[in-house]
Amino acid sequence: MMREFLRVEDLRGLVAAQFGSDRRLVALDRVTGGSKKGVYRLRLDDGQAVILYVWAAGENYWPPSPSAVPDDPFTDASGAELFAAAHAALTGAGVRVPHLLVLDRSCDHLDADLALIEDVGEVRLETLLRDDRAAAAAPLEALGDALRRMHTTTSSWYGRLLGPTGSGQRPAEDVIVDRALAHLDAATALDGRLSSHRDRVAAHVRALRGAVTARQSYTLIHGELGPDHVFVTPAGEAVVIDIEGLTFFDVEWEHAFLRLRFGDDYPALRPVELDPRRLRLYEYAQTLSLVEGPLRIAATDFPGRDFMLDLAERNIVKALAAVQ
Repeated sequence: MMREFLRVEDLRGLVAAQFGSDRRLVALDRVTGGSKKGVYRLRLDDGQAVILYVWAAGENYWPPSPSAVPDDPFTDASGAELFAAAHAALTGAGVRVPHLLVLDRSCDHLDADLALIEDVGEVRLETLLRDDRAAAAAPLEALGDALRRMHTTTSSWYGRLLGPTGSGQRPAEDVIVDRALAHLDAATALDGRLSSHRDRVAAHVRALRGAVTARQSYTLIHGELGPDHVFVTPAGEAVVIDIEGLTFFDVEWEHAFLRLRFGDDYPALRPVELDPRRLRLYEYAQTLSLVEGPLRIAATDFPGRDFMLDLAERNIVKALAAVQ
C-alpha cells in the first residue's frame, strides 16, 4: 500500500499553536528507522529544530503478532501514554532522555497522538563506535552509568509502568518460554529450515528453562537498547530514545539484548551482576524473536526489508547451531 506521510502544510497549525503565529515551519524531514511511530524533524524559520513523534496507524509498519502470550509486557509497546510514563520514570532515575516539550493525546491539528521533543542532533552512538572510537568512549561510559541506575531501580512485580502485567504474576521466565515457542511456531510457517527442527528447538528452550531458579524481584529495563537507540549530543551526553517499551522485568532480558547489540563493546558498560542460566535462556529466546519478528515485518511495505531479511537469516543460523 502507499502510505501518506505528513507534509509541511499539515503542521502549520501545530507550529503556530506551540511556537506562536509569527513562527514558520520551513522544512520537514521524516527521520528513517522508526517502525511503530513516525519521527519527523521540524525546522523553523529561526534555525531552531525540534523532533515530532506521531503515533498513528499509518505510521506503524508492524502487522499484529500472530499469537498473544498471557502476561507478556513486551507486546505492542507503543503509544503516547507509554512514552509519557517512561519519560517520567527515566528522568526520575537520572537517565538522559530528550527533553519533552509538548505531549498531546488529542491533537486538534492531526488525527493522532503526538509529542514534540528536544532535537539532540543526528549523531548516534552506533556511528561513533564504528567511526570514532575515541569520541565514543565517554558516552559509552555514561550509558553504563545510566543503565546501572535503571537496573538498581527495583519492583516486586513485572510489567509496564502503568501497572503489573496480569493478575497472577506467573514466573517471568515462563512468559519468556511461551514467547519463544510462539515465535518458533510463527517462524516455522515462514521458513522451512525451522519447521524440520521445530521439536529440537522447543526441547532446547524447555531445557534452558529447567535450569532457571525462581525470582521475585525485577528491575527497570529499556527492552531493546542498542547503540542505534542512543544519541550523542555535541556536549558528549548519551541520550536514550525509543523508550515506550520501558518495563519492570528481569535484568537479564536487557543484558541479553545489550550483549547482542554491543558485541565487543559490551564490557565497557560495566554491567550489574547477572544470573548466567537465566541469561542463556533469554539470549536464546531473543534469537527466536529476531527470526520471527523480522520475517513478519519484511512481509509488509517496511522500507528496510532487506535489512530485516538479513537479520532473520543470521538468527536462523544461530538458532539451529544450538541444536545441532
